[in-house]
Amino acid sequence: MKQDRTETWRKHYAQGLGFRPLGPRERALLTEHVPAPEGGRAARALEVGCGTGELAAALAAMGYDVDAVDFTQEALIRARAQYAAVREVRFLCLDVEHDELPDPPGETAPGYDLITMRLCIAFIHDRTRLLHALGTRLREGGALVVITPVAEHTPEARRHIAPDEDELSLLADGFDEAERFDAEGLALLVLRGPGGSFTAVEKLRPAPQAVLGATAVVTNQRGPGSAGDPLDLPDLLGLPGLPGGLRGRR
Repeated sequence: MKQDRTETWRKHYAQGLGFRPLGPRERALLTEHVPAPEGGRAARALEVGCGTGELAAALAAMGYDVDAVDFTQEALIRARAQYAAVREVRFLCLDVEHDELPDPPGETAPGYDLITMRLCIAFIHDRTRLLHALGTRLREGGALVVITPVAEHTPEARRHIAPDEDELSLLADGFDEAERFDAEGLALLVLRGPGGSFTAVEKLRPAPQAVLGATAVVTNQRGPGSAGDPLDLPDLLGLPGLPGGLRGRR
């Protein structure tokens, strides 16, 4: 399954395809709610699923040193070529669900002030498990930002690629603070203060009250991990109801 998924994304980027460009509302929300912290140490950000690097470059322009990771070499080839002049970004090939996160360069203090996941949460197998793990890598006062399409703006046949309201609530479970903003039809979640232990629960669209404060692994109608199946990629690229479409840079 992982090999099929990797091959699908490899072909996608090799054909010159991308995703919905970063919009002005997204940029404004990021600038307002997760500005690079000031102080003696360098502000660090991790972008998960960086694709061709547009968001990574935007974070660098905000003042962050960025580790931008993706498991598809074809995406990173394009990112490195397009943003070769942006020295604040390290493009790294790894799968955050299976590989260790990179160590900071030089003598930089570990951890990140900001971690972002844009248009990729639907393709993560154990979504909330990963968010919990990423939360442990946040520095004090840091934030994890998830940007995703939402089910209410998505045709029913394609809702396996967009979280519904219950799933969005579960993504925030285990964090002390959660804010949600509308970004031209996308949901932008800002999560802070990762909490303690959690219990993984695999079930169909679990309701928040069913887990009683524990984090659950969100699945969909096609079973655990099916959001990353090859058939989902054309659905995402052709998804109506999202302003601006989904072709372009990611």
